[in-house]
Order: sequence, then C-alpha cells, then structure tokens
Amino acid sequence: MLPITCGTLLLPYNKIKPGQVLKVMAVLLDNVTNYVWHAFASLQQDKTGLVHKSKLKVLTANIGTLLDLYGVERGLEHFRSTNTLNFDHLKYYLQREVFASLPAKLPLSELRLYESKIAEICWLVCRKKFSETSSVFCRESLFQIFRIFCLLADLTADTNECTYQVLLHPAEASYVAQSLVNALGCRWDEEDFINLSMSMGHFRLTPFIAVLESRCVNEVKDKDAITEAVTDIYHTFVEDVIKKGNLSRKGYIFPTMKEYWFVLRPSELVYYKSRQEKEKSGSMIIDANSKVEAKEGYKIILTTSERTFDLEASNHMTRLQWLSALQLAIEHSGSHQSYQRAQASKRRLQRQGRLQEMLRAKAQLQLERNARLVAEDQAKELKAAVKEESKKLNELERIREKLEVLLEEETQAKRDEEIVRGLQARVLTEEWEKRAELERLQEEQKILLEEERRKRVEFEGKQKLKESELKAAEERLSQLEHERKMLDEQLKVAHNRIKISENEMEVLEAQLVQVVPLRESDRLRRAHSFVPSTKERPVVLEIRSSTLRRTKD
Repeated sequence: MLPITCGTLLLPYNKIKPGQVLKVMAVLLDNVTNYVWHAFASLQQDKTGLVHKSKLKVLTANIGTLLDLYGVERGLEHFRSTNTLNFDHLKYYLQREVFASLPAKLPLSELRLYESKIAEICWLVCRKKFSETSSVFCRESLFQIFRIFCLLADLTADTNECTYQVLLHPAEASYVAQSLVNALGCRWDEEDFINLSMSMGHFRLTPFIAVLESRCVNEVKDKDAITEAVTDIYHTFVEDVIKKGNLSRKGYIFPTMKEYWFVLRPSELVYYKSRQEKEKSGSMIIDANSKVEAKEGYKIILTTSERTFDLEASNHMTRLQWLSALQLAIEHSGSHQSYQRAQASKRRLQRQGRLQEMLRAKAQLQLERNARLVAEDQAKELKAAVKEESKKLNELERIREKLEVLLEEETQAKRDEEIVRGLQARVLTEEWEKRAELERLQEEQKILLEEERRKRVEFEGKQKLKESELKAAEERLSQLEHERKMLDEQLKVAHNRIKISENEMEVLEAQLVQVVPLRESDRLRRAHSFVPSTKERPVVLEIRSSTLRRTKD
C-alpha cells in the first residue's frame, strides 16, 4: 500500500500578512481530504466502498453552502450513470464542481475559516460512531483529536485499489500520545507503546482513541484536566502554537512591566489578559528579520519590523525556554508550511528515507549473498578438482595413519589392561576395608541404640515421678488456697464485728452523756472502760498480723 500524502501544499494560516492572497483550490482540497473521507466512510452501509448519491448530496450541499456556493449538489444526478459513487468519484466531483468554483485568490483568513467549517461538517456526519465508543473524552475533545488525527494521518489505498483508509503511522501516534501524557503530568511508558504499535501496526481513528484512553488517561479521574490537556495538544498541532506562558511586557505610555498571558506562533506573538485567552490585548508580528536577545535581570528584547518590545520572564529557566521558542518562530516565519505540518512532513520523509535505506541495504545484502553463492560454487569446483588429483595420495596417507593408529591402540590397550588390573586389586582391598569398617560401625550403632533405649526408660521413670510430685504439689497448693480463703472470710467477719462494737459503743456513750452529765474525770474513766487497755492492744494487733501472715502463706 502506497500512502497518498495530503496537506503538504497547505500554507500556514499565520504565515501570510493581511491582504496577501493565494490559490486555494488544490490546497484546500488536499487538506480536507481526510475529513471528507471520514464523512464518506460513515455514510457507507457496507464495505464495498460505495455510497448512494442521495446521501452524498447532503454532504456536498453543506460543503457548497460553507463555500457560499448553492446548488452544487444537483450535478451529482448527472455525474456518472450509477446511483452510487466511490471516494475517487466524490473527490473528483468536489475538485471539478465545488472547489474549482472558488476564486483563484482568496485571503488566508477565509481559507482558514473554510477548512475549519468543513472539518466541523464532516465531524457532524461521523461523530456518532466515535462518540459511542468513548466514555472518557467529551465531544469537544473528540473533535480536537479528530482534527489532530486527520492532520497527521495519511490517506492510504487498500490492496484492491478501490477503497481507501486514513491511517496514522505508529511513530506519529506515539508522538501525540506522549504529548498528551506530558500535558497530564503522567509517566510515559515508551516500551509498552512500542510493543502495542508492533502488534497493531498503523492506527485508524477508533483504535487510536481507544489507545489514548487505555494508555494515556486511564489513571486520570479529573475529566476537566483531560479536556484541558487535549485542548493544549490541539493548540500545538492544529493551531500551530509553539509555546504558551506568562511574561511581563513593558507598556507603551507608562514604562512599567505588566504581566500577560502570551501565545507564540511562527508568525506572531499574541498576548491576553488572562490564561483563558478571551480578551486579546495585542500582538507582535514576527518575520524572518526579527531578532531576539537576552538582557540582564531575566529580560528579553524582541526586535520586529514594527518596533522593539521589552519582555521579562520570571526566572532564568523560563527565559531560556522563551528565547529558544522565539528563535524557532523566527526561523519558521518565512516558511511556506506551518511548523507542525513541516515537522510532520520532515518526520514522514525521514521514515521514507529510513525505509529506502533499509531497502537499499536489503538489496545490497542480496547482491552480496548472490556473489557469495557464485564464489562458493567456484570454490566447490576447484575443491573437487584438487580432491580428485590428491585422492590416491590421501588414500595411501589414510592407510599409513590407520596402521599407526592400530599399533598405537594395541600398545595403549596393553598399558590400559595393566592399569585396570592394578585398579581392580586396589578397589578390592578398599572394599574389604570398607566392609570391616561398616561392620564395626554397625556394632557401635547397636550399642548406642541399647544405651539410648535404657536412658529413655530411666528418663520415663523419672518423668512419671516428677509428674506425681507435681500433682501432689498442685493438690497442696489448692488446699492452701482454700484455707487462705476461709481465713480471709473469718478476718472479714472479725473486722465487721469490731466495727459494729465500736459503733454501738459510740452510740451508748452519746446516750449516756445526754442522760447524765458526767464530770470530766468520770467521762474519761468511762471512756477508758470501753477502750482496750494499752496492754491488750498489742495482743490484738499480734493476733491480726499473725492471721494475715497465715493468710498470705
């Protein structure tokens, strides 16, 4: 299958100054061919590559309306005698009846608008098929991926030369997927994608969207982040944005630095008030004569044909990135291709060059292989001639060598026989010694087994004795526990009785004081009569302490 390269003639939208015009028929048709093919493929009911004219009328009428051409679909009825058309027929009709009606020259802004609207019309026709297969990307993101795919893919003819496929090379698919992963801040597994590319080959749009979902955004749960990342790579590939970021710009009237959001393309540097890029504050036209240089304090001086602009970055790394991006924009400002299309064409040419180099190397290798085969055939002929001439000499030499070998074998056999006999005698001697040692070891083993059996019997007897002693100790311990509990109960009862007696004594004394007022000496004497004497107290304490010690024991 030979790829039909589309879009290589398209001039960048931002390369042409206002008022500049160009021939647009071939350029516009080449760059919308992939979009039109997807719309055409979605209208097919089978895989024959044919679509009914009635369906193509709607598509043709919409494209004609966008180009301010009306009634262009009516000619389809008289175009060819069949009711169906293939893609080649549709493309030829669009070229002759639709795009040929455009003026020879057209402002580039209108050309850019036409291409964008044709892409939207084609997407409206085929989006249902792709929207149903995706649950991660929103409709806007799918449309942006659709435009990126059509920008980088190639229209390839099938083997039967009647139908086509828009296929994306694995290297381009890897480049887009890696850009999306970097925009999301995730980790890029290049080896996994290479293995996937080797198994799948070239990508169609539906598998490409599925691969982006499974390999790039499967770990990201924030759909807003996914949408923003897709928009970012859409700006890079389709809108030809080289770099975005914040820079400070020196004002015209007031010489103060004010921060803006800058968007760099090969032909201009536009700055906005905010990151949303809704309110445009101004632009700087960049051409091949522009210059950029760095100044102290993270400053950047951009000199254009209009004037000199003073810019300032936030740090050294940001300034280096902007200097490199501005220099790249200046280098591509005079090109007749957009930066991304030029890079895609360059990568395509490199792949074709590598393929041609591989084919040349393969052809050279085949030539070398053929030359080697011829040389080997000649060598075989010479070898056969030499072999025929030296055949008799070799035969005599072989007989002589055979006799020498037989003599040497006989001599060696006698030596080997003597050596074997000596070895046999030594082996027999060692065998008798080993057998005697084995019998001795068996006797020692029997003795050790008997001793081990006796020790085991003795140990079992000791173990049984220890178990009986342990059981008696446990019974004694349980008996002491029971006695301790009984003594605790008795001590608790004694304590209660003492407490009750003291309470009763206090009550009686109080009653006695109320009934008969006593003198101080009588009260003391009566109180002493209820309190144990000093001689009796140690005895009571000794009884209690002994009871407690017995309880603890």
